[in-house]
Amino acid sequence: MISETKEKRSYLFTNKDLKRLIVPIIIEQFLAILVGLSDSIMVASVGEHAVSGVSLVDNIFVLVIFLFGALATGGAVVAGQFLGQNNREKACQATDQLVILTAVSSILITVGIYLTRNLILHNIFGKIQPNVMESAKTYLMIVTASIPFIALYNAGAGIFRAMGNSRVPMYLSVLMNTINVGGNAVLIFGFGMGVMGAAIPTLVSRIVAALGIILLLRGQEHTLHLSRPFSFRPNKVLLKKIAFIGIPNGLENSMFQLGKILVLSMITSFGTAAIAANAVGNIIAMFQIMPGMAVSMALVTVCSRCVGAGDYDMVRYYTRKILKLIHILIFVFNAIILIALPWILILYHLSPEATKMTTEIAWLHGICAIIIWPEAFSLANTLRAANDVKFCMVWSVFSMWIFRIVFSYILGVYFQMGLYGVWIAMIIDWCVRAIFFIVRYRGTRWQMHCI
Repeated sequence: MISETKEKRSYLFTNKDLKRLIVPIIIEQFLAILVGLSDSIMVASVGEHAVSGVSLVDNIFVLVIFLFGALATGGAVVAGQFLGQNNREKACQATDQLVILTAVSSILITVGIYLTRNLILHNIFGKIQPNVMESAKTYLMIVTASIPFIALYNAGAGIFRAMGNSRVPMYLSVLMNTINVGGNAVLIFGFGMGVMGAAIPTLVSRIVAALGIILLLRGQEHTLHLSRPFSFRPNKVLLKKIAFIGIPNGLENSMFQLGKILVLSMITSFGTAAIAANAVGNIIAMFQIMPGMAVSMALVTVCSRCVGAGDYDMVRYYTRKILKLIHILIFVFNAIILIALPWILILYHLSPEATKMTTEIAWLHGICAIIIWPEAFSLANTLRAANDVKFCMVWSVFSMWIFRIVFSYILGVYFQMGLYGVWIAMIIDWCVRAIFFIVRYRGTRWQMHCI
C-alpha cells in the first residue's frame, strides 16, 4: 500500500478522493434498495398476489432501467475520458448529447410498452392467477409513465459521478426515496389503495428527481454541465462514441434481464409461493450485492479518467484496490443480512413454504456473492471504462443464455429442483463470466480501444 503523500503525487485519485466518490454512491444505492424493500413490505400487507404482481412487472422495468443505465455509463465514460485528456469542452458536449439521446429513446420505449402491454402481461408472464394479473396490470399502467424521468435522472447522475461529484445524486436520491416511501405509507395504509398506492409515489418521485438533476446540470459552475442555450442538434460524432459504449452495454444488460424474465416465466410454473419467494429473495439479494454495485460505479469514473490520461498501470492499480474493497464490503453486508434474515422474513408475512425457499436462496446467494461476484461483475467495468464493451457484451450474453437459462431448465424443471435449481444456475453463470473477465483483464487487448 503506497502512502497518502505518494498517492497524491502520483495518482489521479487519493484515498480521500475515493472516499468522497464512493461513500455517497453506497448511501444512494442503499436508499434505493431500501425503498424497494419497504415497497415490497407495504405491498405485502395487501397479500401475496400483490407482491407477486408487482415483482413480475418490476422485472420489465429493471430491464428498461438497465438499458438507460448503460447509456448513462456510455456518456460517463466518454465524458470521463475527455476529462482525462483535459478536454473540458468536448466533455460538456458529450453531456448534451447524452441527455438528448436519453430523452428521445426513453419516450419511444415508453410508448412501445403501452402499445404492447397486453403482450407483456399475457404472453411473457404466462399463466398466472387472476388477482396476480390484476395487480401486475395496475402497476404497469402507472409506473410505465415514469420511464423517461428515471432515464434522465440516471443520465444526470452518471454525469455528476463522471466529474467526481457523487453527492448530488445522493441528495436527490434521498429526496426521491422519501417521496416514494412516504407516499406509499399514506396511499397504502391511509387510503387503502393497494398496488396503486405503491405505483403513484414511484411516478411522482421520479418526476421530481429528473427535474432536479436537469436543473442542477444547467449550472455553469460545474465541470460538466448542459449548454446555455441548450441545443437539440445532434452531434453524430459524439453520439457515435456514446453509442459505441452504451449500445453494447445496453444490449448486454437487456439480454441479461430478458433472460431473467424468461427464467421468471419458468418460475411462475412453480406456484405462487415460489413467485413470492423469488420476489423477496431478489430484494434481499440486492442488499447482499449493493456495496458491490455502488463501488462498481466508482470504478467506471476512476478508470475512465485514467484511460483518458493513457495510464493503464494506474487503471490496474485502482482496479485491484477497488476489487479488494468490494469483497470486504460484500462480506460485511452479508454477515449482517444473514444474521438478521429470520427477522427480515417475518415482515413479509410469507407462507411457511415461501419462507423456507427464501431462506435457502438467500444463504446460497450471499455466500457465493462474497466469493465470486466482484470478479463476475465489477471487473467488467474496468474493461468498459477502456471501451472494451463488445467483449463484455458477447461473453456476458453467451454465459447468461447458455449457462443460466439452459441450466435453470435442467436443474429447475428436469431435475425438479424448482426455485433452488434456478438460483444454482445463476451461480454457474457467475463462475463462467468471472473466468472470461479475469482472463481478458490479465491480457492487454482491452487497452487498445481508448477514444
